[in-house]
Parts: sequence; C-alpha cells; structure tokens
Amino acid sequence: MKPIDLNPRYSTKEVPGKCIKCLAEQELNSCLRELLREETDSQELLQKYEMIMDFLESPESQKLRAESEKLLADGKEVTLRIHFENDKPRYELKSD
Repeated sequence: MKPIDLNPRYSTKEVPGKCIKCLAEQELNSCLRELLREETDSQELLQKYEMIMDFLESPESQKLRAESEKLLADGKEVTLRIHFENDKPRYELKSD
C-alpha cells in the first residue's frame, strides 16, 4: 500500500487552506465515495480508508495537528505521511 501524503496550508485571501484534519476527512470522503461506486472488491481502496480512519481516531492526530499548525505559523511547508509499517499505522510529519 502506498503512503498517503497530506499537505496542510494556511488560508490567504487568494488561496483557501486546510488543516490536517480537514484534509484527512476530505480524503476519507473521497475514498468512501469510490468504495460505494466500485462494483468489485478493492482491497487497496479499503486499506486506504482504514489508514485514514485510524489516523483520525488516533490520539496522535491532535498532537500532529497542533505541531503542523505551529510549523505553518513559522512559515514552513508541512507534509504528513500516513503509512503502515509492520502492519501498524505510522505517521510522519515533515517540514521544509
């Protein structure tokens, strides 16, 4: 399963931004719509849905959200990578 990258942004007059939670919820909704449209069983899509759901329900999500907001306030670009490692969800916050 390939990782999911979320890139939060601050809102400006010209460009609307989204926080990590909003981006994850948007991905979750998109994934759910695709699952409902699929006529065949898509394991990869189901795994993606589960990865995002695990993140949203994890205690780490609030901590990562606060940390990303701090980095964004410092003018940094932020990426949250969600993936499985040894069958366990792993979340990596990177900034440039």
